[in-house]
Amino acid sequence: MAKILMIEDIPDNAELALKILFSAGHQVSHALEAEQGFEMALDQHPDLILLDLGLPDYDGQTVAGWLHAEAQTAHIPIVAFTAWPEETARQMAESYGCAGYISKPILKVNDFIAKIDFYLKTSTHDTNNPFSRD
Repeated sequence: MAKILMIEDIPDNAELALKILFSAGHQVSHALEAEQGFEMALDQHPDLILLDLGLPDYDGQTVAGWLHAEAQTAHIPIVAFTAWPEETARQMAESYGCAGYISKPILKVNDFIAKIDFYLKTSTHDTNNPFSRD
């Protein structure tokens, strides 16, 4: 079982992802805003962070920067969790130092779980992996 922190402000997106991740056996924490998510990452040391790029208080680039700047969170893979168009999502994830991205909405549960499992198995920041695109 992995510890996953999801930073997501849209209730429908969060609820579906939480249900899927819990059913896959993961321990999941959820933050609605960037500052709360950052504090939770520092306190909980998750194995993976799912980061919405458009949060109400700060953008994904800012949050990713905070996480990369802290020694205790710099090694944690960050996966952009976004509804942005595919090419934009890929470019943003790469420029923010994310391990990759997962598109919203979640359309295929098995694909979502496979992507999460892939990112949990690797801590590289390579967006050219087989699961970086939907």
